[in-house]
Amino acid sequence: MNSAIHDAVIVGGGPAGAASACLLAKAGRSVVLFEREAGPHHKVCGEFVSVEAAAYLERLGLDLFRLGAQPIHSVRLVRGSAESSSRLPFPAFSLSREVMDEALLRAAADRGAEIRRGVAVRSLAEGEDRVTLQADGPVAARAALLATGKHDLRGHRRPPGSINDLIGFKQYLTLAPEQAARLAGHVEVLLFPGGYAGLQPAADGRANLCLVVAKPVHDRVGRRWDRLLDHLCEESPAFAARLAGATTCWERPLSIYGIPYGFVHRGDTASRRLHRLGDQLAVIPSFCGDGMAIALHSAFLASDRVLAGQAPLDGSAFAGQIRTATLLAQAIRRPALQGIAAGTVRLVPGLLKAIAYATRVPQQAIP
Repeated sequence: MNSAIHDAVIVGGGPAGAASACLLAKAGRSVVLFEREAGPHHKVCGEFVSVEAAAYLERLGLDLFRLGAQPIHSVRLVRGSAESSSRLPFPAFSLSREVMDEALLRAAADRGAEIRRGVAVRSLAEGEDRVTLQADGPVAARAALLATGKHDLRGHRRPPGSINDLIGFKQYLTLAPEQAARLAGHVEVLLFPGGYAGLQPAADGRANLCLVVAKPVHDRVGRRWDRLLDHLCEESPAFAARLAGATTCWERPLSIYGIPYGFVHRGDTASRRLHRLGDQLAVIPSFCGDGMAIALHSAFLASDRVLAGQAPLDGSAFAGQIRTATLLAQAIRRPALQGIAAGTVRLVPGLLKAIAYATRVPQQAIP
């Protein structure tokens, strides 16, 4: 058993955790990262990489095009049979989380971080001069970074967010050729009563369908994925056309329940060694497509604080965009407001650009 005290332990190998491991290891610090999955895996995620997220990934040494990133230049809002399109005010990409997370973990290992795969962290306690983590054995460090995404670590559960009754799903599809061509370069957002869905191109000719639905709606369709898709197609002929002739890539979709949209960590003055990152710091509704940027932004900020021996970051840096995005997410779940929103976007195409700016990490905040 290694009795050394590491500079940092990181719980979670997603973008926030792996990016922090890269930065701290590059600075010469002793870093151990724990990832509970033993190998590459998909996650419930829209996989939208904004211009800010892309810049961070490139700073960490990732070549997005070599990894199979697909360029995204426009957003298309779909409700019923109506569609409204707007060009994004910045370049963006679609990139598989399975591929991206593995590339970041390799980058962290190449910089000297110790990566322990297939190991679940059971507890994490903070003392006066160290944190002690229990996983495949006790591990002590001067700082801990909690980057477990939408899953909570026992004893460090987040309070509820503003929206807590949503179920998230993700499925990869192979679209019919003409529909794949129609989708190319776009992220499509479908509004339906009780939720919304996102569809965008993925590598190897596939498409990523990611959606969130209120639990009562899911109950009404018998909690069945096929009936949920039928429900969406009934609500939107345009969406039904997009899925016509599509085949699923996985036997079952990935799913997650109780996503705490709107959560913002307000800090704990008693804690000086536990740093929260990504969704453990702030959770933005997925339709905004800025979750990846928040995760990476928080990793850079938290790593700077660990290196400087400063107190953990709270979520105030993201509070404004989280508040705006949460209010929009609450509004577009209501059929009447969905109709108003879709009609307004058709009349004022620039509105989608304004929303994109209002719900992203401010450019001036990027270190």
